[in-house]
Order: sequence, then structure tokens, then C-alpha cells
Amino acid sequence: MIKNIYIFFLFLMMSFMGFSQTNTGQSVIEIEGSVRGKENYTPISGVQISTDKGNHATTNGLGEFKIKAAIGDMLIFESPEFETVRYRIRSNEDVDVLVEDYEGATAEKKEKRNRTSYGAAADHKQLLDSANFYKRTDLEKSIDFIARSIAPLGSQGNKQELSASLSTLGEIYMFHKQYDLAIANFKDALAARETSKTKLLLGKAYILNGEYENAESTLTPLLDVKSVVPYQRVELYEALGDSYKGLSNLKKAQEFYREGLQIAEKNQISPKVIDLNSKMADAFASQDRTIEAEGFYRNSLNLSKKVAPERSIQESEKVADFYNQKSRYEDEIQLRKKSLNELEQLPQQPAMASSGFVMPNSDTITSQRINYKIANAYIAQDKLDEAIPYLERSIVEADEDDDLVVQKDATRKLSEVYKYKGDFTRALESYQDYVAVVDSLYIRKEQEISRAARFNREIANTQNRISSLEQERELSQSKYSLAVTEQQLYEETSKRQKWIIYSLAFGILLMALTAFLYYRSNRQQKLANNLLALKSLRTQMNPHFIFNALNSVNNYIAKSDERSANRFLSEFSVLMRSVLENSEEDFIPLSKELELLELYVKLEHSRFLDKFDYEIEVDKKVDVEAFQIPPMLLQPYIENAIWHGLRYREDKGFLKILVQQHTNDLLEIIIEDNGIGRRKSAELKTSNQKKQKSKGMGNIKKRIHILNDMYKNKVEVSITDLNEDQTGTRVSLKLKKD
Repeated sequence: MIKNIYIFFLFLMMSFMGFSQTNTGQSVIEIEGSVRGKENYTPISGVQISTDKGNHATTNGLGEFKIKAAIGDMLIFESPEFETVRYRIRSNEDVDVLVEDYEGATAEKKEKRNRTSYGAAADHKQLLDSANFYKRTDLEKSIDFIARSIAPLGSQGNKQELSASLSTLGEIYMFHKQYDLAIANFKDALAARETSKTKLLLGKAYILNGEYENAESTLTPLLDVKSVVPYQRVELYEALGDSYKGLSNLKKAQEFYREGLQIAEKNQISPKVIDLNSKMADAFASQDRTIEAEGFYRNSLNLSKKVAPERSIQESEKVADFYNQKSRYEDEIQLRKKSLNELEQLPQQPAMASSGFVMPNSDTITSQRINYKIANAYIAQDKLDEAIPYLERSIVEADEDDDLVVQKDATRKLSEVYKYKGDFTRALESYQDYVAVVDSLYIRKEQEISRAARFNREIANTQNRISSLEQERELSQSKYSLAVTEQQLYEETSKRQKWIIYSLAFGILLMALTAFLYYRSNRQQKLANNLLALKSLRTQMNPHFIFNALNSVNNYIAKSDERSANRFLSEFSVLMRSVLENSEEDFIPLSKELELLELYVKLEHSRFLDKFDYEIEVDKKVDVEAFQIPPMLLQPYIENAIWHGLRYREDKGFLKILVQQHTNDLLEIIIEDNGIGRRKSAELKTSNQKKQKSKGMGNIKKRIHILNDMYKNKVEVSITDLNEDQTGTRVSLKLKKD
């Protein structure tokens, strides 16, 4: 079934949040928006939003999001609950996405979404958003928000929310390189509720912790999960490639990198395209396959120039390191000088070092480090005079940025260069400076060790706090479960006692009734059985009719004919209300039955407008109020005439319903169609359809048989071919008045 998704983008005025300049000259702005259900504006959380330039965001508990993008970028909305949606940004206005639930969405999902839209779930999501906000700047505050999100869950806590809290805590620990704690929390999150996202995070934590076999065993099962969105699938292939690379299986690693690269290119996930080209190059470089490695490095370098300047610099430095390994010092120097120029042109931001920036999972890229590496490349070529200015510049910049590590290495290297040149005075001066920097660095290292110990103690305390909250929750859950079990046992015991008492009372009553019913006649018993069977058959008729009618609604939905579907549903609801009102009656006035039939034929005609016309003719002599007829008795015959006769005609057919009165007590209803006939219809059936009997017609025959048995041949039905060539069908139903 095609998922019917109607996306409406409503634009609201917004103010510019923050601007930066890309290397193409386009202004990057912060786009705000939301993703909601179309019918009741229910917020949809967890929707993955990305741009074709690689920025990403996720909707919060209120369905809202913020993402940095430029005018002309493509926004991509991904979720397992609806098909991927793409939207081109044409202004700086808000983007609000309204999603109509596709037909396959279950009522349980809708109810769950409605239930968690506001209130506790929204509060929980806000706490996790706050934890993520302080993740980089204040670890203690970030973990405090996690603790607050877990504390109110209590004995009847939502396992989904508990899993989300523990998973977020694992991400926080992973950011601060506490991989063991991250792994432990991801495992706890999976124990509460398994999700593909958490398994992927656990696999990444294993990789960062060097546990490649555990990473491979955790990530491999996700390959068979179909609900993983494209961005996560790219991450999955990348992580599996990292795992196999860590296991020294470079061939397998390259296969997964290549699979991830194909998906990233197909879905325009630019950062991952760059990353995977770069990792393919690393893998080939590890095999000394220089030509292939250089080709992929060239791809990553060219692609990185189309995104943020920081990403371009990072990739340039990586390629320069490759040139260094291959002793291609001139290429290395040229590329690093270009990186220096680009680094100087970067805008200064509070979160950025004064002379560089930090990329995820990489060293800090600063001008002093680049200058130091350029100097080393000159030294490797014995170009000592060219190396000295870059070493001096590296020392000055490192001193300004208080980067003692680079300052130490550059000062030592400068001393060695002067020594090789025979300038022992300057060599000694530089060496003395080197000793002074080493002393300062030693003092700083002691301070860092002290801070690290204090930091680890704080982490241990906060983790113990989280563990304590989890243990309290588990203890409360156990107490609650025990109380529920005791209550259930008490109720079962009480129910059993009542059952014994009721059974004894029923036994006594049954004995009395048996004595009374012994004198009942067989005819009365038979009448009771007939009534029961008639009610059972009538109960079966209603679902059968509803099922067939809903097939008609399904046809309009499949054609995306919303107006016809709405009109059909409106008229169908009127019909269903009348059917349900009469469902408990053995007989209803003929006038009501004719109203139902006219509405039903109208509905079917609206669907097969080009297949037939119809006419309902009631003789003026007929007193429709004087005759009674079983409800829904004629509908299956009309349905057969349309579906098995008229529907297969090449040209438009005709359906006629004639009501005429022969005597005061005898009424005849005739249903005629000029369809293909019963024989031709039977030939068109598939072998599977031939094996199955029509429940609708079978139930009608049983009802007529029982009614005639109860009311002495009140109803008589005959079916004949309308024409001699066995085309067309004529159904005659004769009804006698009581």
C-alpha cells in the first residue's frame, strides 16, 4: 500500500539567528521549524533532519528543530514513520512540516504519539535537551539534568524514557572520552529498551575503546534492520569499516566503507562522503597502494572545499600527513602553506581557539602546529635556512596561545637546527629556552594530573548517583511488582471463592430449571435454536458488509482522491449508522431497506461511475410500510451484480431494481443486471477464489432457510440468467406479508 503523505510547508517570519560565510559566499543562517501531524497538529519527535551540506538536527519532544543552512540548501526529513521528504530552502523563513499519517500507521502508534506529545514526555525531552546543551561546557550540570530525568520515573517508569536518559548519558561520557562508562550506560539503555540508535552508539564506543570484536558483533545485526534511516545506515557501514580496520581486515573494511560511500552519495550526505573517501584513502595507504590512496585523498580534498572552511583545512592537513609519510615534502609544504592562509582567514569565534579549531576525533589544528610541520618538512630536505623562520613563528604563536607542547618541540628542533648549522651560541640559547619550557610543561602536567584525578572523582560520584537512582528505581519497580502480584493473588482467591458459591447456586437453579424445561416442547427448543443461529448469521453479515465497503474506500485512498474518499466516507457513515440501528432486528419495514439499498447503490455507482447506471423503480401500488423484510437481505445480491457482472463489461452496463406487488399479501423484488453472467464470472475466478466460498451468499441462504422455517415460507428467492446466451442475471425475491 502506497504511503500517502501530504506535506505542507507553512512559512512564518523569523529573525536571523547567526551568520557565517562559507567559502562559496552564501550566508549560513539558523532555520527554525517543526514537524507535526496534519490532522491534530500532534508534534512528531525523533525526526532526523539534515542538509545536503551535512548539517544535522533532530526534532525535540515538541516536534521543533533548529538547523544551520544556507538559502538554496536541501532539507531532508527522515523517520521510520513516513517517507523521506526533501525541501529546498528559498528564504530565511520558518519551515513547518505537516505530515498526514500513512495508511499503515497503527492506532496504537497514533495513541502513543498523542499521549506523549505534551506533559511528562515533553518535560523529559527538555531535560535531555538541556543535558546535551551543557555536555561540552559543564559535565556536572549535564549529568545533573540526566539524574533529574531519571528520578521521576519511579516504579512505573517509562522504559523508553529511561533508555533515552541512559543513552544520552553514554553520549556525554563518550564526548569526554570516558569510554568504559559510556559502554556501561549504553548497555543499560539497551536493557531497558533496544533501539538501533543506541546499538550504533555502543558500537562506536567499543571502537573508540579499542574493543573491535565487540563492536563488530554489536553492529553486524543492524544490517538487517530495515527501519534504519539513510544517515544512520551510512554511520553503520562506516563504524563496521572502522571495526574491521581495527581487526586488520582491510579488505572487509574497504567493502563497508564503499557501501557507506554509495549511500552517502545517493542521499547527498556531504560530510560522510568526505569522511568515507578519506577513510578509503587511509585503508589503501595502510596497504602501500599509493595510487588508490592518493585518488581517494584527492576526492576528499576536492569535496571538502565545497563545505565549511574548517573541514577543508582538516582534510588538507590529513593529505599533507600522507605526503609526509611518502617523503613528498614539496607537496606537503605547498599544501600546509595553503592551510595556513585559509586558517588566517577564518572568523574568530568564542568556541574557537585564537589560531585554530578542534575537529571531532582529531588533534587541534593550529597555525603553530602547521608551522612546526612545515619546518620539519624543510629539515627533512636539509633546507635548514628555510625551516628556521617557520620554527620561530611556531614558537611565538605557541607562546601566545600558551601551547607548551608545540613550544617545547619547536624550541628543541630550533636548537638542533642551529647546532647542525654550527651556530652553537644560538643553539645553546634555544636549548636553554627548551629547558625552561620543559620545566613549565612539567609543572602544568602535574596540575593536569591533579585536575584529571579530581575530574575522575567527580565522574565517579556522578555515576554512582545515577547508579543509585537506577537501583532505587529497580527496587521500587520490584516492590510495585510484588504488590501487584499480591493483589492479583488476592483477587484470584476471591474470584475462586465466588466462583464456587455461584456454581453451587447455579447448580441448584439449573436443577429447578431442568425440571421446568423438561416439559417444554421440541418446537420451542427448535425455535430457540433458530433464533440463535439467525442472530449468529446476522452478526456475520455486518462485518462482511463493512469489509466490502471499506475496500471501496481503500480504492479512493490508493488513487489519492481525497475529495471522493471524504464524500464516500460521509455517505458510508450514514449507511453504517442505519445498518447498525437495524442490526438487532429480524425484520424491518421495506421502506427502510429500500433507503439503505439506494444509499449503497449510490456509493458503488460513485466508485464504478463508468461501469454502470442504475434505476430503482417502486410500483405506486406497493405499500412499502405494510411489508417487513430482513435487514441487509438484498445487499449481497446487488453487490454480486456489480462486482461479478457489471464490473467486467467493456461498455457501461445497467442495474435495475424493481419492486412490484402481485397481491395484497405477496410482494416481488427483482434485481436485474446486463453483466457478463454467472458462467463468464465463474471462469474469470482464480483457482484460489474457486476454492473459497462466498460467505455473504452462504449466510443469506442460511438466513432465508431459518426465516422460512420460523415464519412458514415468508421469503422465496430464485436466480436465473437474464438472456439466452447466459449473459445478465435476474434475482427474484418474493416476500409474503404476515
